[in-house]
Amino acid sequence: MIKTILATVDAQMPQKQIIEQAGQILKQGGLVAFPTETVYGLGANGLDADACKKIYQAKGRPSDNPLILHIAKKQSLYEIVKQVPQKAEKLIDAFWPGPLTMIFQKKDCVPYEITGGFDTVAVRFPAHAVAQNVIEAAGVPIAAPSANVSGKPSPTRASHVLFDLNGKIDMILDGGSTQVGLESTIIDVSEQIPVLLRPGAVTKEMIEEVIGKIEIDPAILSQSDENCLPKAPGMKYTHYAPKANVILVQGQDLAAVQKRIKELVKEDLRLGKEVGILATDQTKSAYGDGIVLSLGNRENPQEMGANLFKHLRKFDFLGIEVVYSETVAETGEGMAIMNRLKKAAGYQIIQVV
Repeated sequence: MIKTILATVDAQMPQKQIIEQAGQILKQGGLVAFPTETVYGLGANGLDADACKKIYQAKGRPSDNPLILHIAKKQSLYEIVKQVPQKAEKLIDAFWPGPLTMIFQKKDCVPYEITGGFDTVAVRFPAHAVAQNVIEAAGVPIAAPSANVSGKPSPTRASHVLFDLNGKIDMILDGGSTQVGLESTIIDVSEQIPVLLRPGAVTKEMIEEVIGKIEIDPAILSQSDENCLPKAPGMKYTHYAPKANVILVQGQDLAAVQKRIKELVKEDLRLGKEVGILATDQTKSAYGDGIVLSLGNRENPQEMGANLFKHLRKFDFLGIEVVYSETVAETGEGMAIMNRLKKAAGYQIIQVV
């Protein structure tokens, strides 16, 4: 077992000594977890296949699930990809640094061990000061999936990382809670027509304002084929799931959805189960039984996205066995929220008419 170093770091002006220590660990092939504006990432030298194998081992992550390379300056992109299409340049100008990942044709320096065997690589330029400083200190692109046990809710604070990975990684940088709370948007720009592979804070609508119409991979909001090869993280496997059995309750009439959830909760409580409800500020008072957590204002999807993984983890802490969740409209950032909820629920959805 590794002795994991936990270091508190200023999120705006990271302490030089701590950053240099993290950079040295990465240079030596070690693993460092650090905050980004989306979720905490588990970093390794992205050009070192052996170092990146440690990520898969620590997380228990399937080897065909690709990693994202993180860079701290635009110039680094041209060192790891073969070409940057014009539409990608427009997206870079509009959204980098920020919560947008793009998939390009890779150069030979990028090992296949991090791409799931594909000739493409996912790249992101994070906006968080700690992330940028760590990447610069390491001097190489950093491969960094979410810093959690594979399949569990992504970590939005250092305590989540410590709970999942203490003793498995070398260092955790505690920079406080993350801002976005959902992983980055992923768009494939390696083909002629860009394809959205994972929704996030940079929405489909925002992207289309910059480059015009894009396609949406069907795996975003429906269960993917277990035999498919995932081109981006989060496409194939059940993700974001707490220990509890998550069930979504969906319908046009919110009052009818609430009525159905209350019936389901009452029956499960009668059976002696510990039950949770994922609601919003507008609906939380409708529920009298069970443990009710609010994602926030239903009219503020950014707030709801920031709270989602934190609340899924809280249900675990409270020993909840089953969680019933309301749903939101699959537009804007609501598409990202529903993508994560459907995967957390293993696509268990009760339709209320």
